Amino acid sequence: MQAAILKAFGSPLEMGQLDKPEPGPGEVLIRVKACGVCHSDLHLADGDWELLKKITKMPLVLGHEVAGVIEAVGPDVTGWEPGDRAGVPWLHWTCGQCEYCTSGRETLCGEQAITGVTVDGGFAEFVKAKASHTARIPDSLTLEEVAPLFCAGLTVYKAIKASGIQPGELLAVCGVGGLGHLAIQIAKARGIRVAALDIADDKLELAKECGADLAIHAVTGNPRKALRSAGGAHVVMVCSGSKAACELALGCVRKGGTLVAVGMPPEPIPVSAVTLVAGELRIIASAVGTREDMRELLDLAAKGGIKCRFEAKPLAEANAVLQRMKSGEITGRVVLTP
Repeated sequence: MQAAILKAFGSPLEMGQLDKPEPGPGEVLIRVKACGVCHSDLHLADGDWELLKKITKMPLVLGHEVAGVIEAVGPDVTGWEPGDRAGVPWLHWTCGQCEYCTSGRETLCGEQAITGVTVDGGFAEFVKAKASHTARIPDSLTLEEVAPLFCAGLTVYKAIKASGIQPGELLAVCGVGGLGHLAIQIAKARGIRVAALDIADDKLELAKECGADLAIHAVTGNPRKALRSAGGAHVVMVCSGSKAACELALGCVRKGGTLVAVGMPPEPIPVSAVTLVAGELRIIASAVGTREDMRELLDLAAKGGIKCRFEAKPLAEANAVLQRMKSGEITGRVVLTP
């Protein structure tokens, strides 16, 4: 099968041929129809995150926003048949037995396998996945539009839930990229007011198209003042991997509010303890989502509550897409089609 292969950190992906995987017990083989390109893929390829760098399979097929069709099922697999539409998220497998798995927090499982990190992902014609952690895709959604929901959509959906924000309250989304434009739509579907912050005018326009109540330029728009005028942000979600976005976000949270860290800059972020204590602020972090979160999100998307802005590119252009992402030239999401 054809695949885009990472052979060394910091090096371009190499287009090559790999053996077509064979599904083992409890596994399914999926013919990839679309795979979203996540900013995490760029960080992983460049070796930016030391924590994940230590466990990254090499050589590696990146890609953890996979949508396709079941090609074959392995022994002991029930509930899946060839031809079924299926998706594979970041969370490739969890043990199901540890304290985190048994308390609804399987994203923290210490034994987890990660798609496109510890096992090969979807920048290929086929991908092998655990049947237990594969998601069924509703017929009303195209495979290209649904692929980014398996990480970008799922991550912000879970983060909004974790923040505790209530209908009628104000959520400020810092960074209107692949994650941010989906966060806006999910929040609006839950009756939450949304302010979008970004430095790019085209992304602020996208925010308005997605239903944002306010679109504020993060540099020239005096976001702190604008948010205060709107009653203050109960929750500020950082969807950007920029250190500057994180620093801005902390200053935009109203007293007693919450900062939600989703984007992951590779460098440390300075935090003032005085600011935290004086404002009784809360900082939480949220990583992807559980299988239950995924089912809820796909149900919401199937009802028309979410539309991912995407462009499709052939798998052979994977390196060009990563370079565009590094340059900040992508609005929404790019999906690769083998």
